[in-house]
Amino acid sequence: MIHANVLRKGLWLLLVSLIAVGCSKVAITGRNQFNLVSDNEADALGAEAYQKVQSESRLITRGTEHDQVLRVGERIAAAADKPDFEWAFCLIDEPKTVNAFCLPGGKVAVYSGILPITKDDTGLAVVLAHEVAHAIARHGAERMTDDLALQLGGAALQQLIQQKSPATQQVVMAAFGAGATVGVMLPFSRSLESEADHIGLVIMAKAGYDPRQAPEFWRRMIAASSGANPPVFLSDHPADESRVQNLEKWMPEALKYYH
Repeated sequence: MIHANVLRKGLWLLLVSLIAVGCSKVAITGRNQFNLVSDNEADALGAEAYQKVQSESRLITRGTEHDQVLRVGERIAAAADKPDFEWAFCLIDEPKTVNAFCLPGGKVAVYSGILPITKDDTGLAVVLAHEVAHAIARHGAERMTDDLALQLGGAALQQLIQQKSPATQQVVMAAFGAGATVGVMLPFSRSLESEADHIGLVIMAKAGYDPRQAPEFWRRMIAASSGANPPVFLSDHPADESRVQNLEKWMPEALKYYH
């Protein structure tokens, strides 16, 4: 029989090793982050989820709006400076869905319902930079780590990820916030949304889009939700006024990159 002290020591060493492997810092904000899902594993799951979304969605593959998404997306992706990401952008034909998302590894989808609110390239840059920020900050893997750890405990987590069971796929789609098309929506926590706002503001400035237009976009989003249920894009996100105030607070930092 294993002595209790030996067992406790072994579990403690396992915990320490997992923490050492999983700790990292988020670019731009410098926040300490803990992920047990590897980048390769998360990116592979993101690619699978993206294929599923594309196969189940009505895509817009040509025209002015499609070209705009690709044009702005390419500039935002270049500014994100993640050459290891395989960036891809698509436009989903759902005029009533005000949403967008970015899966691990750089797979981005925009629902056509958000375009009347973005209005122009700069407004769309706010949205795409925010979503790209989720990906480069590895928020999907972070949320997956939290959700799966609650269910399984640290030791079982990596095994489940490797097997890619149906349960894993459910958590993946929820954590990555793929929206109504796939029937699952579990928005990121408010703290991660705020971090994506911060990182996204800097990325859009680096891409050559005026970050001072970001608060204006969010004010349009707030107005669009007035007197009705909020768009998916706003659901469970930071309080509207706090979001705008935070963007104004980070503006001097972002403007340093805007030329």
